[in-house]
Amino acid sequence: MSLASNTRPLIPVILGPTASGKTAVGIELALQLGAEIISADSRQIFKELTIGSAKPTRDELKRVKHHFIDELSLTEHFDAGLFANAATMRIKNLLVQGKNAIVVGGSTLYLEGLIKGFAKLPKQNKKIRQELETELQKQGAEAMYFELKKQDPEHAKTLDPTKTQRLIRSLEIIRLSGKTLSELYKEQARPDDFTFKLFGLNLNRNELYSRINERTEKMFSAGFLEEAKQLFERYGQKTTHSSINALATVGYKELFAYFNHELTLSKAKTLIKQHTRNYAKRQMTFFRNRLEIEWIDSHPKSDLPSTIAQKIVERMQ
Repeated sequence: MSLASNTRPLIPVILGPTASGKTAVGIELALQLGAEIISADSRQIFKELTIGSAKPTRDELKRVKHHFIDELSLTEHFDAGLFANAATMRIKNLLVQGKNAIVVGGSTLYLEGLIKGFAKLPKQNKKIRQELETELQKQGAEAMYFELKKQDPEHAKTLDPTKTQRLIRSLEIIRLSGKTLSELYKEQARPDDFTFKLFGLNLNRNELYSRINERTEKMFSAGFLEEAKQLFERYGQKTTHSSINALATVGYKELFAYFNHELTLSKAKTLIKQHTRNYAKRQMTFFRNRLEIEWIDSHPKSDLPSTIAQKIVERMQ
């Protein structure tokens, strides 16, 4: 099936909160369209993060070719800007080969950067950044977050006090440019190469939270504790300085606190579930505020991934 819109290639994007079933639906859609998958997940690109990143299984990866999964080591730098550029090139190459491409993922900045392009943000300023780092140490993350909420409430909804580097960058941009990130994002220009059509998986909140809790338990049964232990022994000291951002994310950070004797295992597991639910809420806030999405109601207990994929195909006609 060839996809086009106004002579430009049409690239479907499947997004949604964590644990909403994007992987399964994406695979079914790719099979129906004869497409390869561009994974927009900031953690699955790293080879060392498997269980904790909810990476597709080996069987799933065999069914459909995925890009940006297991391509880098944790010590290699990767960010939303690099992803947007590389993903654009991969999509172009697939289209030249006569293949279709679809984007699947939930990493908000990766998706926005690819779909909209990047706003012209001011370069980092060493002096201002040092001032903000000092303020963070003296006042704490909660105070920094409160300051951002006052100046840019729309953007603050997509963050929380634990995202200290993003808080600092957001405040740095305001002090440098006199504009908020929300204002600058509205000045972004969409790339001309493709037409992206976004489909979001919309689950009842109780169902989503139940899936998050269930998936967390399955991750532990699959060996998540052992995976995190190996990473802690290899990289644990480095993460205290936030040099490996992927390990300062939900799941790994709580287990690292357990290994550091700061939490019991039971408490760490409870916090993983809670923080994952909080993350899902922030994702939905971001998606609804910043992207134009056609939402598809998903009932995992009754709707098969192939059924949801077929709904997407029909809405692309």
